[in-house]
Amino acid sequence: MNYKAIFFDLDGTLLPMDNDTFTKGYFRELAKKLSPVGIEPKPLIDAVWAGTKSMVTNDGSGLNADIFWDTFASVTGLDYLPFRNAADEFYKNEFSAAKQFTGENPLAKKAVDMAHQCSRKVICAANPLFPLDGQLMRLGWVGLGKKDFDYICSYETESFCKPNPKFYTSLCEKTGVKPHECLMIGNDENEDMYAALMAGMNAYLVTDNAVMCEKHRFDGDAGSFEEMTRMLSRD
Repeated sequence: MNYKAIFFDLDGTLLPMDNDTFTKGYFRELAKKLSPVGIEPKPLIDAVWAGTKSMVTNDGSGLNADIFWDTFASVTGLDYLPFRNAADEFYKNEFSAAKQFTGENPLAKKAVDMAHQCSRKVICAANPLFPLDGQLMRLGWVGLGKKDFDYICSYETESFCKPNPKFYTSLCEKTGVKPHECLMIGNDENEDMYAALMAGMNAYLVTDNAVMCEKHRFDGDAGSFEEMTRMLSRD
C-alpha cells in the first residue's frame, strides 16, 4: 500500500455507535443546554434538524457553520447568537454526557498510529456537522486528539458535507494530495465508500457498524476494524 494520505471517518468507524441512538441521546443533552436560552425543546430540535439538512445540501456557497446558524435563525425567527454561544459552551463541556450513547474502541489509537507509519498525512474526515470542539470531544472518547491528525474537519472550516463527493475533493485540495493518492476508511457505503470513490479516492469499508446502501453497494476491500488495523500494520 502506498498512499500519501489516509482519511478516517469518525462516527461508526473510529467511534462505534448506532447513529439513531446517538442522535436521539445527543439531541436530548443539547436541548437541556439551549432550551433555557429561550426556546421550547420541540421547535429547537426542529431548527437543529433544519440546519443540519442545510449543511448536508450545502453547495459550497458558505461555511457549514454559517449555513447552519442562518437556517436556525430563519426557522425560529430568533437571533441565533445567544444560542450559538450556548452551543459553543455545550460542545466544550456538557457534550461529554453523550459518550454514554457510544461504544468503546481500544484499537482506534493503534489504527491511527499505523496510518501515520504508512502514509504522509492522516486526516479525520468526520462529517463536518459539528464544531471543532465537538469533533475533538468525540475523538477523545476513543483516546484520540488534535495531535493525532494532520487535519480535522469541522463545520467552521468546511463548505460541503457527505455524501457530496466535493467534500472529499475539497479535503484533498486543502491537504495537498490527489484523490487517487488517498485511502478513505469508513463504515457507510454511501457517505464514505461511494462518495469517496466518485471523488477518485480508494476506499476500505469497516464492517463492525456498517451502514448499508442498496443503491450504492460496495464490493471493494472490507473487514472489521481489527482486520483493517492489521491491514495497515502490514503495509
